[in-house]
Amino acid sequence: MHFIAINALITGAVLEITLNRPEVRNAMSLAMVGELRRALAQAESTIGTPDAIRVVVLRGAGGHFCAGGDLKDMAAARIRALQGEGDAADPIAHVNAEFGHLCAAFANTPLAVVAVLEGTVMGGGFGLACVADVAIATETTRFRLPETSLGVVPAQIAPFLVERLGYSQAKRLAVTGGRLDAAQALAIGLVHQQVRSSEVDSAVQAVLADILACAPRALAATKALMAKARWSAPADLVDEAACVFSRAVQSPEGQEGTSAFLQKRKPNWVPA
Repeated sequence: MHFIAINALITGAVLEITLNRPEVRNAMSLAMVGELRRALAQAESTIGTPDAIRVVVLRGAGGHFCAGGDLKDMAAARIRALQGEGDAADPIAHVNAEFGHLCAAFANTPLAVVAVLEGTVMGGGFGLACVADVAIATETTRFRLPETSLGVVPAQIAPFLVERLGYSQAKRLAVTGGRLDAAQALAIGLVHQQVRSSEVDSAVQAVLADILACAPRALAATKALMAKARWSAPADLVDEAACVFSRAVQSPEGQEGTSAFLQKRKPNWVPA
């Protein structure tokens, strides 16, 4: 994979994506948004192949995760809006929506997503932190939700923040121009683990080992069922969940997992 605003490295079943604009604390340009979505789509296209990607790790270069959207893109959109130029009816809304589509793509992927959060986490980076299946922060991490203090709205981040934290905590952050350190983020469930910077790589490897011990199709089916459960009463999902379970039990993965358990060995999807 060749990219400019990000680096992408495949190691076995793991794709590590590094936001690579350290000179601006990895501010998220439209080019970066496009590259992130393309990298994810390419990883998803490998599902079911012998060289399938199973986990995506997101991190930032230069000690920061992401300082939010690139103001140059928004300034250019504002000029187009004032001059009535461009294909989009509302150039500013179009640019803003691209960040929402990015977060939605990572939220809905059947792959496992791990976010390694260091330094500044704002804007689109905040959104990615919210949709990651596993979020790991270090003592350097600082979260900001400054939009309301700037006279704007965290439009694309807000839905994912509510989903992650619940209405009460999300609203509190929005009306206070939220500032959180790693310990505070851990306490409210924004991140799942806080480690020292010197220990972050070993923490990531431990999480990857746990994820790769899970069957990839079962993991994807579980993520899909849980996503639906957010908006459905448990009783409404009983029959559908039973069908999902039945398919899994009868699948090659289900048969291999059962056999491996009885034979006291690792199933064939666990890396050697």
